[in-house]
Amino acid sequence: MLFKESLFIGIDPPSGLSSLTYAALDKDLNLIALGKEDITGMVAFVGGQKAAFVGVNAPRRLNQGLMKKDSVRDKLNPQPNPGRYTAYRVVEYELIQKNIRIPKTPDKVNLCPGWMKNGFLLYKRLEELGFKDFPAEDHKMQLLEVYPHAAYTTLLKKIPFLKKNLEGRLQRQLLLHSLSVDVPDPMRVFEEITRYKIIQGQLPLDGLYSVEELEALIAAYLAWKAASESDEITLMGERIEGQIVIPVKELKPKYY
Repeated sequence: MLFKESLFIGIDPPSGLSSLTYAALDKDLNLIALGKEDITGMVAFVGGQKAAFVGVNAPRRLNQGLMKKDSVRDKLNPQPNPGRYTAYRVVEYELIQKNIRIPKTPDKVNLCPGWMKNGFLLYKRLEELGFKDFPAEDHKMQLLEVYPHAAYTTLLKKIPFLKKNLEGRLQRQLLLHSLSVDVPDPMRVFEEITRYKIIQGQLPLDGLYSVEELEALIAAYLAWKAASESDEITLMGERIEGQIVIPVKELKPKYY
């Protein structure tokens, strides 16, 4: 029942608070909403749901210094060399070992870039509404940390094209379409491209989503995946620092 009445929301925080990009999917992966909101409007939208799983593209918590502890480092595979990776969260170290690049999360808020600060603020506001970290059994409001680059990489089984390039956007939207997410088939873009339009400097890209929209869409898909197919995901990292939801059960040793 909880899954059936839930909305699955993905949020991509920018460096400014005025335009968080979000996507919302229902249980059948139909696109319910896609747009931008300031943080007040975003919290109001999310808080107005009866039940929601929310994937946020930002670190869940600051670096807690776990990578400085021998008891933590000794359990990692591969084990880091002495003195290496002490400024990373555990999940960041684990992803780097898979050849999946990820920004480093500082241990102080004032050292964080704007988008991370906004992520922390968003988490705080949602916690105040009663959201708990996934997995929280039978709880109707749950938060997930997601990392779109890792999600696209593991689903494609290879490192994708750069997200800001046309081919990167096409690749990501094609993947979402293949996963039955309610997005247009981006290959239709090519039906609109003619010699005349190219000569005239026109590149019709209607129906092809922006980088931020594609980040929000995969975040919403990850929220759906975690809620509906929890045995087909991997939680990387330590809960005390923040665990990232990976949409596959088994990861490759490395991605190229």
